[in-house]
Amino acid sequence: MAYYKTHLFVCTNQRDDGRQCCSASGGSSVRDYLKRRIKELGLAGPGGTRVNAAGCFGRCGEGPVMVIYPEAVWYSFANEDDAEEILQEHVIHGRVVERLKLPG
Repeated sequence: MAYYKTHLFVCTNQRDDGRQCCSASGGSSVRDYLKRRIKELGLAGPGGTRVNAAGCFGRCGEGPVMVIYPEAVWYSFANEDDAEEILQEHVIHGRVVERLKLPG
């Protein structure tokens, strides 16, 4: 059995040269939101869900982005509402959020 059932990697990469990056597009704040929600819902910890910051995925133009394992589903999100939809639908109910899904 895997240590975590579900693992969310949220890009929080920050560029200082003015080019688009996930942090400037809200990646860091949404990561913090997801960590808080996972804890509030009692889903955190071994056997549950883990939310991690990730470096650049090389998909800055589609960002901010996250990938969820073990399914390897990529998402783009605009705000906490999108993140909550991904949390409720994908993480809790096992349904891919097609409107936010990126090609893998």
